[in-house]
Amino acid sequence: MLNPGSLICWIAWAETYGKENLFYPGIIYKNKFNPYKIRMSEYLSKSCTAFAGTGKLVCGPLVDVALAVRGAVRSDTGGGAVLVFDDATGAVVDLDLRGSTAAIIERLTSQGEAAAFAAAVRARPGGGEAQGRGRPKLGVTAREVTLLPRHWEWLAQQQGGASQTLRRLIDQARKADDGLAEVHAARERCYRFLTALAGDLPGYEEVIRALFAGDDATFSGKMAEWPSDVRGYALQLLRAG
Repeated sequence: MLNPGSLICWIAWAETYGKENLFYPGIIYKNKFNPYKIRMSEYLSKSCTAFAGTGKLVCGPLVDVALAVRGAVRSDTGGGAVLVFDDATGAVVDLDLRGSTAAIIERLTSQGEAAAFAAAVRARPGGGEAQGRGRPKLGVTAREVTLLPRHWEWLAQQQGGASQTLRRLIDQARKADDGLAEVHAARERCYRFLTALAGDLPGYEEVIRALFAGDDATFSGKMAEWPSDVRGYALQLLRAG
């Protein structure tokens, strides 16, 4: 039986070492150079959780969850509509589960390539060709920054140059933020999930108000009578990161 996790590792190995026309049980894989293979692999292995109605169906890497959902849909256990959520964002993941296992994995791979390409384009100055500037081995990359003349004049007067000064200012802002940005992101992540799945549950509006008010006691208390899987996943999203 096809093991999706092994398949991901096998494809990553084939692309990394330039192997071509390899055979995996049930799939003939013709390797082509793909500069976005790392981001593509991250897409296929990103953590997701599937719900059938208000019950958790499965969680794990996207490719494994997709195949598990396909099996649940085919068996039609009557657990309700199946939704898949991205654990990092709380957003619903749209899946095309038609066809064979190989066809599903091929579509997910194409989606991963598209997502990787889009991310790479966004990271390039002006969306053009990749630049040779920056120090990627140290995690430093080049992107375009637009400032007013007075900003550039001020940066030019700072010790260490514009790039070092900007990095220092950003680090200072992150420290001063005291985690507020992460709290906001966690609330938005939780809100996306609750909006998609819990809108019809009792006390939904009170739960949402407590969520954005930072009233953790009320937030948890109003969900006390909710299905345990919904409550547990909402709290997981809120505490993640």
